Amino acid sequence: MEIIFDALIESFLETKVGMSEHFLPAAVTADLKANLLNLYTENKLRSAGTGNGAVAVQDKSMRGDLIFWLDRNNNNAAENEFFDILDRFINHLNSTCYTGITGYEFHYTLYEPGTFYKKHVDRFRNNPARQFSMIFYLNENWQQEDGGQLCIYHDEEVQQIFPENGKSVFFKSDQLEHEVCPAKKPRMSITGWLKRN
Repeated sequence: MEIIFDALIESFLETKVGMSEHFLPAAVTADLKANLLNLYTENKLRSAGTGNGAVAVQDKSMRGDLIFWLDRNNNNAAENEFFDILDRFINHLNSTCYTGITGYEFHYTLYEPGTFYKKHVDRFRNNPARQFSMIFYLNENWQQEDGGQLCIYHDEEVQQIFPENGKSVFFKSDQLEHEVCPAKKPRMSITGWLKRN
């Protein structure tokens, strides 16, 4: 796994946006997608908000995705394997880059057709804990004409990343504005943050 971890870190250091095509094993990706679809079918996903604590709001003109938080207390085998891989990655990241990451939070994310998330940064103004954003895409046979691209705003260009199955994305939570463009079919991922308390 360290080779995969290093490839993600090196691409981040080169371009400010790390990417990996196979950070998670294919079987784990498939199981996580099955979990997400099951939660959606059972109406357990909830509308996401912006902000945190007392300033959190739900505004579908800003953000339209549905989410469900991953947690080891869910006692789900695929989620626990996902967390085991994350723990290994964080240990590697801390030992090679001295990032001081102490925790994380991740949720399932589903954008129904036509929904989006307007331009934003991932770190809260009133809480600097989020250090790195990570996304793991769960969309088989995604085509560019399906839309749903992640647009990341660099100083002189807009980088477009399509949510293809198995692709992982990694960037600093407070540095790059980004948005999710509307898709023509359901767009699924695991989305979250590595934190330093």
